[in-house]
Amino acid sequence: MKTKSFGKLLAAVVLSAGLVNAASANVYITEWMYSGDEFIEFTNLGAGAVDFTGWSYDDDSRTAGTVSLSSFGTVAAGESVILSESAAADFRAAWGLSASVKVIGGNSVNLGRNDEINLYDEAGDLVDRLTYGDQSFVGTIRTQNASGIPASLAALGANSVSQWQLSVAGDAAGSYLSTSGYIANPGVAPVPEPESFAMLLAGLGLLGCIARRRFT
Repeated sequence: MKTKSFGKLLAAVVLSAGLVNAASANVYITEWMYSGDEFIEFTNLGAGAVDFTGWSYDDDSRTAGTVSLSSFGTVAAGESVILSESAAADFRAAWGLSASVKVIGGNSVNLGRNDEINLYDEAGDLVDRLTYGDQSFVGTIRTQNASGIPASLAALGANSVSQWQLSVAGDAAGSYLSTSGYIANPGVAPVPEPESFAMLLAGLGLLGCIARRRFT
């Protein structure tokens, strides 16, 4: 009984740390803005590169294949990529991003004030989802002219907009003003490096092994 109880506790710790995802690729939604300079940021938090060929995005229609993300190609560990409503060149110019930051522009499946972000892999399986809206979820953020960023690791993959906060110029995530006066930090996700992420997983695994020896 003690072993089972500890197993449940360990699972809860992993879940609360935002380490469990609908797919094993460890790619997450890490930032978004629905109004102003609309964009969505995805980040690969895995230890290895991920091939985005066949991956796609959709809003609350929840249909895999709606917007192709294949142009991102191979996304390295720790790399963030951007899906933007504006043209890629215009988005980079507005935010002072180098050509090395991968941006797919011209997204016409626009986000609304109360909407959903869905990320699918090449098999059409859901990788991550974020359902948001300050009208649907009273008291949560409205990403109008400022992006939403995770308040902690627990927000990633949890699909709980209450765990997200608005970016503020000069905040710990390095948010800043675009040339149009919007606030965000596209291309640089405010989350730990993949190495730190892997170390946390390893630590939790070691904790589980110690507990099994103690309680068996």
